[in-house]
Amino acid sequence: MNLKNKQSFTSVISVDPYKREYFKGISSHLERELDPTYSKTQYVLSYLGAKSFISSLISVSKNIPEDDLPDIIENKVYEDLALDMAISYKISYIEAYNNIDETNRFFHVFVVDPLTLDEDFQYVIEDIKYIDQIVPVALLLKTLYTKEILDNNSVDCFIYLQENDAFLTIYSDSEFIYTKSIKFSLTELHQRFCELLGEQISLQLFSQLLSTEGLATSNKEYQQHLIKLFSETFVHINDVLTYVKRAFEIEKIDHIYIGSELGKIAGLDEYSQTYLAIKSSEFDFNYGYTTEQNHLNQLHALMHLYTTMPSTQRYECNFSIFHRPPPFTKRESGKFILLTSAALAISLLYPIVNWSLSYAETIRYSMLNQDYTSVHPIKMTREATINLKEKQKLEADNIKKAEENEYNNKKNTLIKIHEVKVNYPMKAKHLTYLTKDLNKYSVMLTNIAYDENESNKTFVFSLSSTSDKKITELLEYLTKTKTDTYKFSLQHIDFDEKEKSYISELKVKLL
Repeated sequence: MNLKNKQSFTSVISVDPYKREYFKGISSHLERELDPTYSKTQYVLSYLGAKSFISSLISVSKNIPEDDLPDIIENKVYEDLALDMAISYKISYIEAYNNIDETNRFFHVFVVDPLTLDEDFQYVIEDIKYIDQIVPVALLLKTLYTKEILDNNSVDCFIYLQENDAFLTIYSDSEFIYTKSIKFSLTELHQRFCELLGEQISLQLFSQLLSTEGLATSNKEYQQHLIKLFSETFVHINDVLTYVKRAFEIEKIDHIYIGSELGKIAGLDEYSQTYLAIKSSEFDFNYGYTTEQNHLNQLHALMHLYTTMPSTQRYECNFSIFHRPPPFTKRESGKFILLTSAALAISLLYPIVNWSLSYAETIRYSMLNQDYTSVHPIKMTREATINLKEKQKLEADNIKKAEENEYNNKKNTLIKIHEVKVNYPMKAKHLTYLTKDLNKYSVMLTNIAYDENESNKTFVFSLSSTSDKKITELLEYLTKTKTDTYKFSLQHIDFDEKEKSYISELKVKLL
């Protein structure tokens, strides 16, 4: 679990505030929490439904310093979205990297009315007192790409139906692009189904119909109305997708993942693929969690997966205003109590400490005075000895320095003698060995250069011949017979108009 603070947590609680539903995660096991309570050792994560926030894409100049960015974005959001200046909206944002612009940076902004937060999470706070993180529901889907559950190089559309909301979200190349609340929650679908049916059935019965039989129901009348109902739904979805492709210059949607909090709705993904002509699958992924529940709400699994991601690999966008109480020592009341207690303790201890220190200093002075009487003569004797040794050391250093200078002079002389005796014969030997074949190929040697450093010893032969072929044949012979000792390099052969001969430079590196 990778959480933002340094406190250690024993479990994670995911919260669906709209159904007042809780799931606890310990290691890789998820179980429903029927009676959640406040605990300092649990990390609480929830999400913000698509109906509860405003999402928009804004641009700001690249010249704006990072320190000024939050204020500039907030002002631009109020201006572009025509927000009520009297309301202090909570605003969070993530940078959009899909837009290429030389002068502007782009940001997805998420705007929430504080009253909405109070209303949506009122009952949750009554149960567990605090929420560490509240994330817009669309941003939870980033974890599917981070965990490599989905391909990072596709354009995906996610559609999820909930009891009182439904959202459509687009990701491109694993980055968030767009999200929207669509007016086809399960409650709205139920109401429209009752209108088409001409009679009222309960939401529970409708939900059971979708989760058990779906669009493939054996009741022909029900099936006819369900087909019409979802036909209206996909007309709206198609309009949204058309807008998104045009607004964000998306060529095509590669895949649609569609599902609901009820679980699989039989035939829904096939209907989506047929109607929209886009490959469609069920919104149901293998997150690696075990659970005893027959069906796990996908949003709970995504929230738990989100907490396992490092902050650098997920979208950090926290709308929580229900923070856990700080440690006692960081509260104002705690600081006051600790300060008062410390002041009282100091005021009571001062007389005792003062007397104790005075008495201890008197004893210490007496002991040190006795030590001084015995140590001072020893100190004077040792100082005289040290001064004598320092003088002797200086004289020895001067003698050593003179000897080193004489040694270095003799060493340098011997090195020069060695170079004359060894290096010159070595060069002559290599020259004799390398040039004895020149006459064989009628190639003249016009100049010899030699270069040497710590890692390379190189001869440069200036060659001249009446035929470039003779130079080529010479090089071919040398590379076949002497490559175990030398490395040959001949870049080009030029023709000298004045001398009417071919000239070239042959570089020979000693191996």
